[in-house]
Amino acid sequence: MQPTLLVLAAGMGSRYGGVKQIDSVGKNGECLLDFSAFDAKRSGFGKVVFIIRKDIEKDFRERLFDRVARNMNAEYVFQTPDALLTAEEQKIAQEANRAKPWGTVHAVLCAKDRINEPFAVINADDYYGRSAFETLGSYLSSINNDSAEHAMVGYILGNTMSRNGSVSRGVCEVSGGCLKSITENTKIYYTGENFSGNEIESNLDGKIIKMTGKETVSMNLFGFSPKAFGSFEEYWANFKKTSLSLPKAEALLPIAASEMIEKGEGRIKMFTSAESWFGMTYPEDKQLVKDEIAKKIESGYYPEKLWEK
Repeated sequence: MQPTLLVLAAGMGSRYGGVKQIDSVGKNGECLLDFSAFDAKRSGFGKVVFIIRKDIEKDFRERLFDRVARNMNAEYVFQTPDALLTAEEQKIAQEANRAKPWGTVHAVLCAKDRINEPFAVINADDYYGRSAFETLGSYLSSINNDSAEHAMVGYILGNTMSRNGSVSRGVCEVSGGCLKSITENTKIYYTGENFSGNEIESNLDGKIIKMTGKETVSMNLFGFSPKAFGSFEEYWANFKKTSLSLPKAEALLPIAASEMIEKGEGRIKMFTSAESWFGMTYPEDKQLVKDEIAKKIESGYYPEKLWEK
């Protein structure tokens, strides 16, 4: 059974200042997501499902989706503010003037009805490298839909930093080759003026923590069997009980994955990638991404024309 790639592409892009999911970075107008879809197809994934917002549908189709769909099995679903909420729950959120999306767990659950096989989850604005897709594709092809043995590809923190601002990373604790827990660090940065230093710090709940740069971190590159949906639905139900009236609370996939492990509902086998990350977090990142993609084309890693059609 070929696994599915599930792409989280409904973010607001508040730090980037635009719809970074469909911003061109390739030589022929390709977006960063073109390269992820291309790598996934090369690595044995049979389908890609994008999760998007309704307001970007027209641009999304014109600038990315229609091109990908000509070359592989592809579809998209919407993450809407009222999805998976009762009428009463929607009222609570509206009274709180909630504008922010509900987070990555909510996004994944919005796509539940489109997935009937093991699947990988990625962010739309991160570059993961083909080896990560090969690792997850191989693993997910080996498990069945009822498996409680999930997977994750982690990255080395020092390979995932930006010189243009702070980044959000889930710092992983690993035991016996499996993920034990993830601690979300929403503000990790290089020290010094304009982030020019060589030391890395995390501001975690107001406390400054020195980082070595060698920590294994989550980039939201998970692999699950459909059995995981039960754990995510439980997490989402509990989230709604406490957070619907909070303007900025999000139901986050790394936290849901940690709770799954803590409750004994599943295990997450840990793989680590040595690839260097690059992504579209800040406007200044775009040129770096374009340069890195150009280097990979020049080296033959990618063809100059990515898709045949």
